[in-house]
Amino acid sequence: MKTLILLLFSLNLIIIKSQDDEKQNQDVELMSDKEFIKIMNSQARVVAGSNVHLKMYELSNKAMKITSQMNNKYNTPQELRRWMSILIGQDLDEGFGLFPPFTTDCGKNIHLEKNVFINSGCRFQDQGGIYIGENSLIGHNVVLATLNHNVDPYNRADLFPKPIHIGKRVWIGSGSTVLPGVTIGDNSIVGAGSIVTKDIPPNTIYAGNPAKFIKNIDVNN
Repeated sequence: MKTLILLLFSLNLIIIKSQDDEKQNQDVELMSDKEFIKIMNSQARVVAGSNVHLKMYELSNKAMKITSQMNNKYNTPQELRRWMSILIGQDLDEGFGLFPPFTTDCGKNIHLEKNVFINSGCRFQDQGGIYIGENSLIGHNVVLATLNHNVDPYNRADLFPKPIHIGKRVWIGSGSTVLPGVTIGDNSIVGAGSIVTKDIPPNTIYAGNPAKFIKNIDVNN
């Protein structure tokens, strides 16, 4: 009898968990991509295990599926542009260029102006928003990160999104990392291997870890 009671109790817990999981999945499905991006752009804290966090996981899996098509076989420039358009939900101009592999863990909060070029090995963490201006060049193995984790070790899985804004005609050198909330002004250059922790004004060259001012750029209009 005791064994039977324990078995029934266990089955009841499984049923309840299954119902909870089903409800959780329904809640995620009810949140549209547009609603998710609006929440992320508000820079509100994302609590681990929340519906927003679960939506993030859903979009990450969709992004991995699309980028696997981009990275694991040869694609023509036109095919790469089509895959990237599907990934970010934006029609890209013929001047867009990409050398794979390319990875992102969302895709839906990447915003590209005309004639952007992204070199091979780049990793975009775009939940917080990545905006790249026209005629900008992103070098090999560049990381653009828009999420910070909670400093509190007991809530470390919580996330804080902040956007990265890259201006027009910017060149980010190979192996650089740009951290959440950074803005890089028009025409500026980030030297290879730099860690960009603070805003970079227009018409300047910055390099190093952390990136520091090197010199101004004379701009001929």
